[in-house]
Amino acid sequence: MRKVLFLSLLMLVHTAFPGDPGESKARGYFFAVGVGPRVPFGNFSSRTTLGYGFNAEISYVDNKIMPYFIFGRIGFEQFPGSQDFYQDTEFSHYSMQYLPVSVGVRHYFPPILKNVFLLTPIAEVSASMVIYQELQDFKPGVNKNGFLEDGVRFGGSAGFGISAFVLEMMANYNVYQDNHFVSFDLKVRLPLYVSF
Repeated sequence: MRKVLFLSLLMLVHTAFPGDPGESKARGYFFAVGVGPRVPFGNFSSRTTLGYGFNAEISYVDNKIMPYFIFGRIGFEQFPGSQDFYQDTEFSHYSMQYLPVSVGVRHYFPPILKNVFLLTPIAEVSASMVIYQELQDFKPGVNKNGFLEDGVRFGGSAGFGISAFVLEMMANYNVYQDNHFVSFDLKVRLPLYVSF
């Protein structure tokens, strides 16, 4: 899975660079922050319930690779245990925290709305290194000690969204080893530096 995500990312970056850059040298850096809910899927949803997360991102573009943006992102995601999981197991408390560090490529499609304001569809793919912390506590009388497990996992995400230049809405399907979830983010994106 890791090799497939890595090769897919390399192929996307490779296809982003063809073409004649022309005479102008437009380039820019953008900063974005996002926040939103996280919805677990599959086996992950049997242990956890609706989570939340936020992230910060820096992206780069120039006219050689437009309409592709290369980005780096760091975030935080928290998933509390579900009440059904507590009732059906020996657990009294469970939570999962992620600190993903991602690199990826975003593509801006032609605008679908131009008259009132600019509305542009977006697609992105990224690969992630994730530092995780899993907390497990057990009910009294079970004779098991609670423990905190931490480590590093690898994963990736793919998503679609819509941009109104400064504001963006994104939905991403995330895979961190065996844990799958969908993230929904409302983002504010601002230019840091733009030159022509």
